[in-house]
Amino acid sequence: MSLKGRIAGIGDDGLGVIKVNGKRFYVPFAYPGDVVRIRKAKRRFGRKIALDFELVELSHLRQTPRCSHFGTCGGCLWQGLKYKEQLQLKRELFERITRISAPIKGSPKIWGFRNVSNFIVTSEGIGLKEYGNPVGIADLRECPVFSKRTPEYLHSLREFLNETHLKPWDLKEKTGEVHYLQVKEGKFTGEVMVNLVAHLKPSEVVLEAFKGHFSFANSLYWSLKSDTRDDPRGEAGLIAGEPFIRERIEEVVYLIHPNSFFQTNSYALPLLLKAVEGFTEGERVLDLYSGVGTFGVWLAKKGFKVEGVELNPFAVEMANRNAELNGVDATFKVGNAEETPIGDYDTVIVDPPRKGLKDAAEILVKGGVENVVYVSCNPKAFKLDYEKHLENAYRVENAVLIDMFPHTPHVEAVVELVRKD
Repeated sequence: MSLKGRIAGIGDDGLGVIKVNGKRFYVPFAYPGDVVRIRKAKRRFGRKIALDFELVELSHLRQTPRCSHFGTCGGCLWQGLKYKEQLQLKRELFERITRISAPIKGSPKIWGFRNVSNFIVTSEGIGLKEYGNPVGIADLRECPVFSKRTPEYLHSLREFLNETHLKPWDLKEKTGEVHYLQVKEGKFTGEVMVNLVAHLKPSEVVLEAFKGHFSFANSLYWSLKSDTRDDPRGEAGLIAGEPFIRERIEEVVYLIHPNSFFQTNSYALPLLLKAVEGFTEGERVLDLYSGVGTFGVWLAKKGFKVEGVELNPFAVEMANRNAELNGVDATFKVGNAEETPIGDYDTVIVDPPRKGLKDAAEILVKGGVENVVYVSCNPKAFKLDYEKHLENAYRVENAVLIDMFPHTPHVEAVVELVRKD
């Protein structure tokens, strides 16, 4: 195969789109205006994706990538695209999918903004998965989107493995002892949490080596992983330091734990929180899918009376800790969104998982709440929820996009839905 053509647009998942001889191909790491020659393509999910290609002519939209692993690592599809063009394409993609035109606010920082990174530890290397290759690993030396300290973290891990002779995970055989290194940073506090995810309980000798190589960490965890899934989850045990690190977002402080989710871009998070606050009406607020209280605690700090509901008991515990830490009028309880009665609330905040609200949307419609603030990182799920469940009862009053994920096709949307008369 040898097909040549110009990238004419971007697909919904951020891949460049090219039509050659009436056939459509999707090209990773390629942007509108690029001329590419495709040598090999593979059908995946009903589409032909280029696996082997070369850039023949560069688009004027391009910039020089900062990371030496760009083009192999699956973390940053758009790092070769100028940032203002990234924002424009994200706005266009969101409008194309949802038919909602919304302004977009860029991230205040586009390098070193991520407050968490999960480095997979394998026999093929340590780092992140290669794009399009489930058993390929980009053996990282750096990660400019995460932290300037990435080389230090990875060096400490490699030295620890060399000393202890623990076996990295084998992706093909599903065997090994060390599977992930998770590092979380408080960007505004300077605090660091290191969490090693492994398939064995550590000996005293191993623990001492672990503490020695990661002595810079404010919080040090060893998580025992009992399954073979490729995710950084396990039963977290505190080895040294504090049980939590803190992140400060303006005047609000949040506690961070290995098993708690927190928005990954600390610098853009104030933009997201203020967008939600700006669309919140009245005094009484229900924070559905409240997580660790990211939105609820912020709103309570601004004077709203907040109640939160979350299915995960540990997240609820964290949310109540965050409320107490900040001295705010917010209470969080364990509950299923689909079974939560919508009482006399002025606004309901929903930040559902990527699959969307689904059946919980009916609760909002039947509850009769006047104002809903829908936060979504998945425009297709939002569109499905709105058109299938919410459109008959609510109209889109306002929307804004926040770029929480520079150098990727993803964007966070905040949509204000107001009850129709």
